[in-house]
Amino acid sequence: MRIAFITRSTLYHVPGGDTIHILQTAKHLRALGVDVDICLSNGRIHYSGYDLIHFFNITRPSDILCHIEKTNKTMVLSPILVDYSEYDKGHRKGLSGFILRQFPSGVHEYIKTLSRWITGKDTLASKVYIWKGQRKSITRILKKMTLILPNSEAEYRRLTTLYKLEKNYVVIPNGIDPILFVPDDQAKKDNKLVLCAARIEGIKNQLNLIKALNDTSYTLMLIGSPAPNQKKYYSACRKIASSNILFHERVSQEALIDYYKRAKVHALPSWFETCGLSSLEAAAMGCNIVISDRGYTRDYFREEGIYCDPANPGSIFNAIEKAAQSGGNSALQQRIINNYTWPRAAALTLEAYKKIIPV
Repeated sequence: MRIAFITRSTLYHVPGGDTIHILQTAKHLRALGVDVDICLSNGRIHYSGYDLIHFFNITRPSDILCHIEKTNKTMVLSPILVDYSEYDKGHRKGLSGFILRQFPSGVHEYIKTLSRWITGKDTLASKVYIWKGQRKSITRILKKMTLILPNSEAEYRRLTTLYKLEKNYVVIPNGIDPILFVPDDQAKKDNKLVLCAARIEGIKNQLNLIKALNDTSYTLMLIGSPAPNQKKYYSACRKIASSNILFHERVSQEALIDYYKRAKVHALPSWFETCGLSSLEAAAMGCNIVISDRGYTRDYFREEGIYCDPANPGSIFNAIEKAAQSGGNSALQQRIINNYTWPRAAALTLEAYKKIIPV
């Protein structure tokens, strides 16, 4: 079986959660005997050499639109459906924030896509997208897909609510690398150490996290580099941070292990999360999890996560206090190890493929 993963052109030089998702899924599908090529959307793709085309990131339909018209191959989609409208309308700063506030939420992603293209920060794989627009492009893509692979039931429900289309689907949850993230019962947790492992950008909301913990008894360690277009946000975070706030540039997943072992709490108060991969990893390593109540996080963390309102530093602080004072969460830890791993995600993906193509 030969599969083409088609994804955004910036997958490698602007890494995010989808980068880990795609690389890990490909790695573990290959371990199952599947031949997987990762193809960037702006590259030339020989569709005839594949049994199936697997797309990612429906929020960036221009990366997908041109490809679906060039082949009749069986196609599936991992939507990774995000909604940044709350942040864009109410909290994004600078010129881009001002511009987006002049338009309804439904066209924000369209404006951002064209802006990245015009400023040379990204390519525009499909010029058809310019006159078709965001909503019609997404609807067209969904109609062409044989199968949808959301990462939660909540994501699929949101997709069908927004675009009024029912499609065959199989939930493929996000995961952790079980070889890397092995619980260490001997690790000594620091009840006053709060970790946030995430790229530093407005949507991840480190600014309000800093406000929540400034000049408290907690040490907050922010591990992540600023996103390429978020240098001003990063500077704002550094400017308001007190001495108990520590910054560390992005590190490898291997290097994160020691930080996860030490921290009692991992906090990710984002304006939207499909899951929060670093939160999954941290929970597997025994951290208590403070997570945004926006997005699909409850499908993963259920009642074991401690939820906060990202707009309210007081809510973030109270959630961290609760997490720091709580005992370990072995039930969540075990559920992640049993159900949310990349090998299991790849196995479920392969089962889904086999349902729609002959083997």
